[in-house]
Amino acid sequence: MANPLIGIFRVKELRERIFFTFIMLVVFRIGTVLPVPGINVHDLNVYFQSQQNSGNAFVDYLDFFAGGAFSNFSVFMLGIMPYISMSIIMQLLLIVFPSLKKLSQEEGGRKKIHMYQRYGTVVVCLIQSFAVTQYAQSISRSPNMEHLLMLPLVPFSLLAMLTVTVGTLLLMWMGEQITKRGIGNGISLLIFAGIVARLPHALWQLVAMVRSGDLNIVSVMVVFVMFVAVVALVVFEQQGQRKIPVNYAKRVVGRRMYGAQNTYIPFKINPSGVIPVIFASSILTFPLQIASTIGGNVPWLAAVSRVLAPHGLLYNVLYVLLIIFFAYFYTQVSLNPIEIAKNIRENGGSIPGIRAEHIEKYLTKILNRIVLPGSLYLALIAIIPSLVQWAFNFPSSISYLMGGTSLLILVGVDLDTMSQVESLLKMHNHEGLTKHGRLRGRNL
Repeated sequence: MANPLIGIFRVKELRERIFFTFIMLVVFRIGTVLPVPGINVHDLNVYFQSQQNSGNAFVDYLDFFAGGAFSNFSVFMLGIMPYISMSIIMQLLLIVFPSLKKLSQEEGGRKKIHMYQRYGTVVVCLIQSFAVTQYAQSISRSPNMEHLLMLPLVPFSLLAMLTVTVGTLLLMWMGEQITKRGIGNGISLLIFAGIVARLPHALWQLVAMVRSGDLNIVSVMVVFVMFVAVVALVVFEQQGQRKIPVNYAKRVVGRRMYGAQNTYIPFKINPSGVIPVIFASSILTFPLQIASTIGGNVPWLAAVSRVLAPHGLLYNVLYVLLIIFFAYFYTQVSLNPIEIAKNIRENGGSIPGIRAEHIEKYLTKILNRIVLPGSLYLALIAIIPSLVQWAFNFPSSISYLMGGTSLLILVGVDLDTMSQVESLLKMHNHEGLTKHGRLRGRNL
């Protein structure tokens, strides 16, 4: 009975939260195989099987974030990425427009900002879903694919755009419900579930390629050892932190005197977790999908699609730069040195060896020193799939799922979920999942 895994199901609240999360994830997986009305599923499977044999990095890339829903042309084929893209745009707008920033700080302002974000998600979904209908039309012009669309083009386009947009909005609602009524981090868990669901197929495909002689068994073993090492490094890096000591002087509040207190501010080596990776992927997915799906009809978009190929040099350079940018951006949003320094001074605190007026500059200096190596580390891990493809000739469908981005998301979300479960267990006077209770989440 001392087993913490058993203790999870002994707590009624935690048991109900886990069950609700499981139901939501089951609904998500059902939606990834439910096709859009008007699509001939048999012809679609034949087409993508032929593309799989020849290699289609674009489809594999979108399937990676949508849990295989894109190649199924399902109602969830856009996944949750339009919502993430719009959340990035909204965060940037809050910085650019002071009136929006002021509105977000007012009472009820956050609800209005969230409402604007939802409306923006609808616009992004409509744009991407229109690109998807053009992609379906281009597939229907392929040899032996004339029966792919079972409806006229205009009714199919309108129905597909409506269905896919509603599917993404449903995923957005499901993520919010998991955060509110489940075990937390609903959006991250949906991405996590999509990656995990694709792993068995990727492993089976890897075994088949080794048997057929397309891949060398030695290369596969080297890649697996490298992945295990990367997982260990990701766990180590996610748990690392820099402690800034803070001393508080004695003060009188009412009739009580509060004694001096020594504490510290924990600055993580990677304060933003996998958020920069998800944000960078979302930003690059939007133009890549538009260019790849409509590129067959527009020559310059076809050129953009070739240049922004997920395994290409330009894509990976932009990927690294965006990861570094969002690491700094998200850290400044979540850990504002100005606010931290203000709170320390207002509560009578001080950092040993630092003047009160220099606290903000000192904290900014520490954060900059921490974020740069942390962001470079994230970027290095994120481009591992491309390095594996170049060095070992792995197919894109396998390298994306077993590469750096998937490892960062899987390990990061798993650590954060375990942290949520552990906090709920301790709230009900149960032991945590770890012996010494040192598990720290990423607070996505």
